[in-house]
Amino acid sequence: MKRLFYLLCLLLLTQSAFAQFSSYRAFRDSLNRIVAIPDGNTRNLVLTDFLNGLQQANKIPFAIGDSVAFLYRGAAQSVRWNGDFNSWGSASNIQTNGARLGNTDLWILEQTFPSDARLDYKIVLNGNTWILDPRNPFQQMSGFGPNSELRMPDYVFPPEVIRRPNVPQGAFSPNQLINSTHLGYAVQYRVYTPAGYDSLSNLPVVYVTDGHEYANDQMGSMLIVLDNLIYDGAIPPIMAVFLDPRNPSNLSQNRRMQELPINPNYLRFVKEELVPRIDSMYRTNPLASARAILGTSLGGINSAYFGIAAPETFGLIAIQSPAFWYRPQILTMYQDSARKPIRISMTTGNIFDGQNEARQMRDILRSKAYQLYYREVPQGHSWGQWRGLLDEALIYFFGIKSSAPKPQGAKPTHHKLLGNYPNPFNPTTTITYQLSAPSDVRLELFDVLGRKIATLVDARQPSGVHTFTLNSSQFSLASGVYFYHLRTQNFSQTKKMLLMK
Repeated sequence: MKRLFYLLCLLLLTQSAFAQFSSYRAFRDSLNRIVAIPDGNTRNLVLTDFLNGLQQANKIPFAIGDSVAFLYRGAAQSVRWNGDFNSWGSASNIQTNGARLGNTDLWILEQTFPSDARLDYKIVLNGNTWILDPRNPFQQMSGFGPNSELRMPDYVFPPEVIRRPNVPQGAFSPNQLINSTHLGYAVQYRVYTPAGYDSLSNLPVVYVTDGHEYANDQMGSMLIVLDNLIYDGAIPPIMAVFLDPRNPSNLSQNRRMQELPINPNYLRFVKEELVPRIDSMYRTNPLASARAILGTSLGGINSAYFGIAAPETFGLIAIQSPAFWYRPQILTMYQDSARKPIRISMTTGNIFDGQNEARQMRDILRSKAYQLYYREVPQGHSWGQWRGLLDEALIYFFGIKSSAPKPQGAKPTHHKLLGNYPNPFNPTTTITYQLSAPSDVRLELFDVLGRKIATLVDARQPSGVHTFTLNSSQFSLASGVYFYHLRTQNFSQTKKMLLMK
């Protein structure tokens, strides 16, 4: 009877405690008490309940503040966690071997990361069996399949990668082939045209390397991002050309290693064969200032190369997680040349993501007074990072040229957060929203970590179109990314803005 009472008390303790830990130490102390239970059957029952509670709350791995505990339960000789945080095992100086706790079959790895980090990982059992974390529901697709995803407490999931049923979708063409004289083989590509294309003209175009992955909803999510940004008025309607580096006759043969790292023939193919074809077939704006090249990793090298070698064709250069270490001569090319008439967006993670070379390029570009948007985030070399920063490049290139949001019709038929203009902005921007009926409205401003900066509107407002002009100096805002959130009784929506001083 005494043992049963002891067990029930422990079960109640773990059921209520897992969601209420005030600190990492409190979590660890609770886990230590469970591991120290002398009776094996009781210990196993309590541990099972404790882990099930964490899993039901989506708290495995358990993270609070900047501390995280990776947990795995099962029979094993060794358990290791490999991921972005140790360059998938190549950074041998970082401890990622788990420790077995007492006489249990529970393994733990304790680490510290920035509180807003987002990282891919897998569990490695017995040195050679790689598995997804069976207790973590969050996954991120990679070019080699899914990885488990660690979301630290202050990480903000990018809302623009979520497909919304009310947003009109653009058209995405079937694969098209072009036989390249410069490359000596056929290349396939697909074209995105925005909703309402038939009534549009003079459209900017983004050319996208590794296009089959950027267009994948589970990887680059770019079709979703484009639809959402265009619908929200964050950017005007634009087109995108997704270049597939795979051999059309054998999709297992990927030619990106030859095509992307400073290949003059690939540049000639895109510049002299593909761009003229697209401009002749679609309603494009043929100016370099309306044409972007986008790529990640080796594609980031390619984008930088296109900018320095063909600024008369590509005036907008989008670089994500550039692998400049693979072709460091690209740094010298920029250092030794006069400034080109291009605008550059460069984003990178700062956890084993080639950030040192990216910073070198950043400093070169700044020393030459390039128009540059640069941002680092606490993430690794992952589609989770790249898709989450796509909107910032697109808004930087096109948002400042878009017209201010204009509601359709005198009386709105639904609530909608129309967006802010200009975006990027400095020092002021106007947020516009519409109400279909009188509503209690709260408009709030948050920083990139999700911390509330201010309540901008808290009032009952009539139906119609409303605006709020935000002055960054009023809140002493620094350059960076901010979120604004509109909420009524039955409506909620968040958007992103960029302040560039």
